[in-house]
Amino acid sequence: MLGTFVPVLVYWAYSGLYVLVGSFDKYRLHSRKEEKAKNSASKGKVVVGVLVQQAFQIAVSLLLFTKQMAPKAEATTAKPSVLVVGMQFAVAMLVLDTWQYFIHRYMHINRFLYRHIHYKHHSLIVPFAYGALYNHPLEGLLLDTVGGAISFLVSGMTPRTAIFFFSFATIKTVDDHCGLWLPGNPLHVLFSNNSAYHDVHHQLFGGKYNFSQPFFVVWDKILGTYMPYSLEKRRDGGLEARPVKD
Repeated sequence: MLGTFVPVLVYWAYSGLYVLVGSFDKYRLHSRKEEKAKNSASKGKVVVGVLVQQAFQIAVSLLLFTKQMAPKAEATTAKPSVLVVGMQFAVAMLVLDTWQYFIHRYMHINRFLYRHIHYKHHSLIVPFAYGALYNHPLEGLLLDTVGGAISFLVSGMTPRTAIFFFSFATIKTVDDHCGLWLPGNPLHVLFSNNSAYHDVHHQLFGGKYNFSQPFFVVWDKILGTYMPYSLEKRRDGGLEARPVKD
């Protein structure tokens, strides 16, 4: 139950923190005026859309954990060492990144899938924290829920470990869509795939680049879809991630 519901609670709690600090306009990657002008989905519609996706996520998660725990109760199994947990985290991160890169990229390449499925997420040209999981239900099921299930199964982590992994993945996803570049953010220090990197992808000029999510930029660099950027100050205040083309 914790493995299922804690990441959902983390999503709303962490994105709620970003709503509270959203008044820090000097750290915004887009102005409020630009957000209102470019985003075609209302905030209320986004909340409902995310809740629908999370309902699918909860159903699949409960089914998956039930199947995994049916042969034996976790309380009777030995707890994995810190080293084992670290390796499981690494494997799960790589598996999830690989799955999401290729599915995400294909949804951009295939015009039908982009127009009828993936465009819903890109209706938020200016991303914000609690819109991170605003997707078409089919995309949410395939990209996030199935991808998460595969990473869980391949890594061999326990449901207890999964609580921490999927909570961390949730925090990372929300952070990538927060639309802010806050100084001292440890996720920006540890990961090149961050809010500015993903913001480039959400802009019209970035639709063919920066598909990687949520952790690394490896596949973008290997397959030539990596677009670097520079952070510049806007004249009207705040920051802007400008692409740096070769």
